[in-house]
Amino acid sequence: MEQTLQKDDTSWRLKAIIGGSAGNLVEWYDWYAYSAFSLYFANTFFPDSNPTVQLINTAGIFAVGFLMRPIGGFIFGKLADNRGRKVAMTISVLLMSLGSLLIALLPGYKSIGIMAPLLLLVARLLQGLSVGGEYGTSATYLSEVATEDKRGFFSSFQYVTLIGGQLIALGLQLILQNVLTDTQMHDWGWRIPFVIGALLSLVALYLRAHLNETEAFRSKDLKVKKEGSLKELMKHPKAVLVVIGLTSGGTLAFYTYTTYMQKFLVNTVGLTKYQSTMLTFCSLFIFAALQPVFGALSDRIGRRPLLIGFGVLGTLLTYPLLTTLSHTSGMWPAFGLLMAALIIVSGYTSINAVVKAELFPVEVRALGVGLPYSIAVALFGGTAEYLALWAKNLGHESWYYWYVTICIFISLIVYVKMKDTKHTSLIEKH
Repeated sequence: MEQTLQKDDTSWRLKAIIGGSAGNLVEWYDWYAYSAFSLYFANTFFPDSNPTVQLINTAGIFAVGFLMRPIGGFIFGKLADNRGRKVAMTISVLLMSLGSLLIALLPGYKSIGIMAPLLLLVARLLQGLSVGGEYGTSATYLSEVATEDKRGFFSSFQYVTLIGGQLIALGLQLILQNVLTDTQMHDWGWRIPFVIGALLSLVALYLRAHLNETEAFRSKDLKVKKEGSLKELMKHPKAVLVVIGLTSGGTLAFYTYTTYMQKFLVNTVGLTKYQSTMLTFCSLFIFAALQPVFGALSDRIGRRPLLIGFGVLGTLLTYPLLTTLSHTSGMWPAFGLLMAALIIVSGYTSINAVVKAELFPVEVRALGVGLPYSIAVALFGGTAEYLALWAKNLGHESWYYWYVTICIFISLIVYVKMKDTKHTSLIEKH
């Protein structure tokens, strides 16, 4: 039986933050390992001799994986709102582990033909389902275990671990690039991170199995727990639309400067794969460290000013930053430009999870955060790499820069019109 938790139980609160964040880190490591190592396994599953076309194909499967995220957001959001945040987070980790193990063991195109990319797609669909459920439930959990005056700070650790998962994937890539030859990396070395990901999921499973449920969920009325979450969610159409609107530009910018950037630095800027990985790793490390800083700032001045700051700067500077970066030849100038972009994006990433949680009542909070967010990410974040590579292949890479700018501007309109959510209570009052 779970121990009775007091509101001021700091030790429990810290344990919950660490446990929830660590599980989130493992999930996102598994998700990003695909993108980080696609430079090496693209030719294993797609026989085309054009490297850009191979990357487009792997990016296409990456994008299709995002299509499962709204389904995952619905299934796990409903589960979290009815059975508890802990149950949903635990099951999502198991699903991610299965997807990683499948990728690690898959034969290539030369061995099984068309079944190779098809099974790769199946694995990504499983991972997409898992991540779709992970975001809403972990965002809700971290927001609910924090005290009201530090909710922005504590919930920012979701993106610390989200970025941390990418850092671990990139760090492992740097190690393997130094230990293995380029041929070994293309032949079998790329499988190692997926084996590690499957094993790390067991650690996350242990951590989440020992978490306690949040006070906000336990405060719900029993009758509410038995009601259909989707029916309840439809009673909050404005909040659903706000989540989609505030997410679209932010998630597109995030995936542009993180997931896609590693390929951009190789294909467009002209850096080596090792230089690209090192630069991406260093910039993401600083980016992760910035999240709690911006999150704590939002606890003092509110969420809305940070979102508006991201919207204004993103609208004005995205095209100049990407254009200048595309013509940069050295690592350090590229690093400076990328860090400028990531500082701007921090105005969104650090607080977007807590803002969404603060928009919904407890009975539909996980579903309200997860489902509309997953729809927006599938449409904008998941297609970022594919559209960027498609525009480059056409010879009009700058089209993508304008696309990102327009999406950020649309989100800016939402930020300007929405109310600040800082003082919203997350616990149901009886």
